[in-house]
Amino acid sequence: MRIQTILAKSILTKSKLPDTDYVVNPYTGCSFGCTYCYASFMGRFVNEPIQQWGQYVYVKTNAVELFNNEIQKLMKKNPTASILLSSVTDPYHAPESKYQLTRGILQSLVDVKYPGLVSILTKSPAVLRDVDLLSQLKNVEIGFTLTSTDDALSRIIEKDAPPASRRFKALHELKEYGFKTYAFLGPLLPHFYHNPSLLDDFFKQVAATKVDSIFVEHLNLSTYIKNRLLNELENQPETYQAIYQKNNILEKHPKMDELIYELIKKYGLRLRLNATIYHPEIQKNNFTK
Repeated sequence: MRIQTILAKSILTKSKLPDTDYVVNPYTGCSFGCTYCYASFMGRFVNEPIQQWGQYVYVKTNAVELFNNEIQKLMKKNPTASILLSSVTDPYHAPESKYQLTRGILQSLVDVKYPGLVSILTKSPAVLRDVDLLSQLKNVEIGFTLTSTDDALSRIIEKDAPPASRRFKALHELKEYGFKTYAFLGPLLPHFYHNPSLLDDFFKQVAATKVDSIFVEHLNLSTYIKNRLLNELENQPETYQAIYQKNNILEKHPKMDELIYELIKKYGLRLRLNATIYHPEIQKNNFTK
């Protein structure tokens, strides 16, 4: 992993996401380097090729200083705006333990007694480090990205991210602390489409964490993501054959959304956005029928 420090020009960015007003990304790149990650396009802003995703992180060393200034302006302009950490990096990936930019930003939010929603989205139980600050925020929710209940599978496509079992455990712990929690289920990998019983078990285990809500996202099959997945998975054990077979990766069970909605109802989950998340590339690649 190559770590470089840079100075950012701004840190609090207007969001294009449907469920949040502003995003904060203290890092460019992500040490988890998940094979399916759409955020690998961020490399173009630091002259890094897509193929190098997961092998570099640019640390915005002035992120906390910038945020201190920009949050003051936002408080005057829109004091109840929602803020997400983070959209194209993980706020608790490995470099955070040294640089503590996420913690510094949370401290700023505590200092100004920020009243708007602060949302955390991570794959790392390291978020538990900051429960002292998170518990001081008036309106906070903490979410985990979950793609599987199978640690062996998550290790294939999320090599340097914490295993699935640790994420589920962290969600349980956060709920015990009394935090509002959510799960970002996705991307849903093709093996779920070919073995719906696995999807049932996935939703069952998510419900057991007592999350307050969920997002559900289908796989983004942009060419750069699809090629990475195929290259990464083609030599894996037969157990995951449905994931890496070149024909199957472009197929989806025609009633998958119907099954997802049934499982949401079965396990009493609340779906955010009132719909599953699709990407235009899915239709372009005939992923749905």
